[in-house]
Amino acid sequence: MRQCVVLLFASLLTLCEAKGTIETPVFVLKGRDLLLELHAGPPERVLFVDWKINKTVTLVRFEPTGEPNVLHNVSGGFEFPDKNFSVTLKNLQEADSGVYSAEAGTFKGNKPLAEYKVTVQGPVSPVELTVDRVDSNSSESCDLHVTCRTHNSHINSTFRRLDQNCSQEGREQSEVTASGASLQVYLLKNTIICNHSNQVHWTQDFNTAEHLCSSNTALPLQYGWMTAIILILLLVVAFVLLCYHRKRRINSRQIDIETNYQVLPEVKSAPPLNQNSTYSLLGHSAVSTQPESIYATVEKPDRSSNH
Repeated sequence: MRQCVVLLFASLLTLCEAKGTIETPVFVLKGRDLLLELHAGPPERVLFVDWKINKTVTLVRFEPTGEPNVLHNVSGGFEFPDKNFSVTLKNLQEADSGVYSAEAGTFKGNKPLAEYKVTVQGPVSPVELTVDRVDSNSSESCDLHVTCRTHNSHINSTFRRLDQNCSQEGREQSEVTASGASLQVYLLKNTIICNHSNQVHWTQDFNTAEHLCSSNTALPLQYGWMTAIILILLLVVAFVLLCYHRKRRINSRQIDIETNYQVLPEVKSAPPLNQNSTYSLLGHSAVSTQPESIYATVEKPDRSSNH
């Protein structure tokens, strides 16, 4: 039995060596660096070590001494941390994604040493959690209809809060966006989480179901207070305007009284109509407004006639 296991393991090892090493998946955030190392040391009497992309284009060739020679470059170039046939890819961009493999050249042929499947991804866009509608029958229960949205995708879900406990109708809602990222909305304890992520970056927006229910059920009360405040302000404005017009009317009446008071003495100073008529009959000028002195009516004797 042991011999069968050993033979099977040896066959698999030989198959792997014939086809190449095991491919290691690597995800890198756009703009970051990536160190590529050998899974195993190069064999003795190695002639060179090549780093290739997609097994066709040789990027760097190392001499047996470990001295690198750059044959083709990537977006950000290379760095060589030490002379152990490792290479660092600088400032990776999405176009640099591909399979990077190392091969050792010997007199017996090329021997694979390492293989990486590199995927460069950019950061995901921000995400927003919005409440579309709240159905509430009491302060202890409500249904939250929410939307988890990013710039090119969205998903909907409904959460029910009852007696301080929250549950999600159905299961966690998820969707793969056009860029290959994952958009999810789910419940963690009593917190609703909207998550947008890929293998290297993520963004979140979240809120508690209790806060959403309480804030939305409080809306009618808030509107009631606002309505009351507006009515009070309108009443105050109406009262001020009424007082202002009333004050203007009072001031207008005072001005009329003062004007009449100044005109009346001039009217009273004129003689009555019958008085003027009496003086006219007596032969006096109607223009006169004062009676003549009583002494003017007695005729003095003519002294010259006596003498």
